[in-house]
Amino acid sequence: MDWGLILSNLVHDTIVFSTALIFAALGGLYSERSGVVNIALEGMMIIGAFTGAVMTYAFQDSFGAWAPWVGFIAAGIAGAIFALPHAVASVTFKADQTVSGVALNFLAAGLSIYLTKIIFNGAGQTTTLTSVFNKFSIPGLSEIPYIGHAIFEAYPTSYLAFIAVFVTWYVIFKTPFGLRLRSVGEHPRAADTVGINVKRMRYTAVMISGLLAALGGATISLTTTSNFSHNTVSGQGFIAIAALIFGKWHPMGAMGAALFFGVAQAIKSLVQIFGLTNYIPTEFIFMLPYVLTILVMAGLVGRSSAPAALGKPYDTGSR
Repeated sequence: MDWGLILSNLVHDTIVFSTALIFAALGGLYSERSGVVNIALEGMMIIGAFTGAVMTYAFQDSFGAWAPWVGFIAAGIAGAIFALPHAVASVTFKADQTVSGVALNFLAAGLSIYLTKIIFNGAGQTTTLTSVFNKFSIPGLSEIPYIGHAIFEAYPTSYLAFIAVFVTWYVIFKTPFGLRLRSVGEHPRAADTVGINVKRMRYTAVMISGLLAALGGATISLTTTSNFSHNTVSGQGFIAIAALIFGKWHPMGAMGAALFFGVAQAIKSLVQIFGLTNYIPTEFIFMLPYVLTILVMAGLVGRSSAPAALGKPYDTGSR
């Protein structure tokens, strides 16, 4: 048994499965760093997966290999628009941010399947896409034994996800925009006093959150599943929230946590290789990522320090 090949496949699958989590966790980071709780990452991922699949299906005959990019971009736009009601409810009307997020999750789940049935003549899922993202190998590096396959043969969206991590780190910690974003999440009254528009910053952050989370959803439907159905996302938005908290609201930490949860999903294929499904019910194998999420969240209660103003509406007239 080639242990090097097994480990290489495990790392490769970890990167594939963690890509969507990285996008969604980064999206949650923008929103929550501004002080707005975003439980709606799941719904935003669903909208992204649906939009990505439908738009790719619509353009795959005319655009060919470029159709997935059309679907990917359209998914991001749809996610930003879908996040707008959450911003309106949370920032303008100062509604309970958790309730608003849960409502969007229900809306996304119902609306996406309803529209799928309308577009695809009553079918509960989209037609299997003929044009999706293919894995891209980096010349030279992909030929390195074991490491090449593990790291340098991946979907283009995986490369974009890791680039987004470093871009987010730079934006949050090295730019005036990032400083303003963190200030409205830590002490909005002080930020308002020095002339920062708290509402505008929070609106912007929530819409960026929707855009990135939707890109995460589109990543799933345009790579591993090649279609959209009711179980395409399957709770990964909630795992992304756990990754964000586990990563302590830091881009690098969120990436590391997403990779950790990605390992849990990749282990499913490794278990099948060893034939352990003959002894362990497959249901228990598929439960692993969610069980790990619960255990991690239970272990972090009281240990992670969230932005000080997270979940607290700000009234500009209260100065």
